[in-house]
Amino acid sequence: MHPIVELAKKSIEEFVKRGRKISPPVELSAEYAARAGVFVSLKKHGSLRGCIGTFQPCKDSIAEEVIQNAIAAATQDPRFSAVTEEELDDIVYSVDVLSVPERIEAIGDLDPKKYGVIVSQGLKRGLLLPDLEGVDTAEEQLRIAKMKAGIWSDEQMEIFRFAVTRYH
Repeated sequence: MHPIVELAKKSIEEFVKRGRKISPPVELSAEYAARAGVFVSLKKHGSLRGCIGTFQPCKDSIAEEVIQNAIAAATQDPRFSAVTEEELDDIVYSVDVLSVPERIEAIGDLDPKKYGVIVSQGLKRGLLLPDLEGVDTAEEQLRIAKMKAGIWSDEQMEIFRFAVTRYH
């Protein structure tokens, strides 16, 4: 397990078992000290169990972003109840560190296996990570992101793409 994933796991275990938020490592490597958007995904028996993240950095370091989003994925994803202590041994973790989103002009600039997508229209915003099972076309990727955002027309919609470094 990659150290950044270990940090997510330790964050969730400490919070679920003791109600405490851990501190980031004292000595931050360049990998942890940088700032970036981070998504933490939880799966249980192959099915999604929680996924929360930030598309732009909100904290001072990736380490802090991982800790915050890991706890949120386990306790605040509105699609699921909070993870219980009894489930912890069955959870599989992954952490996606996002590149800076870049605006695109055409759907041809998307590749759902390589890039995630952000759609934006006014205050509505939807994000879909790349390389998700069952999302094989840019059209499907856009459709899902728009649905998540509550965007029903293409008028004044902005599209951004981003790459991720995925850790397991």
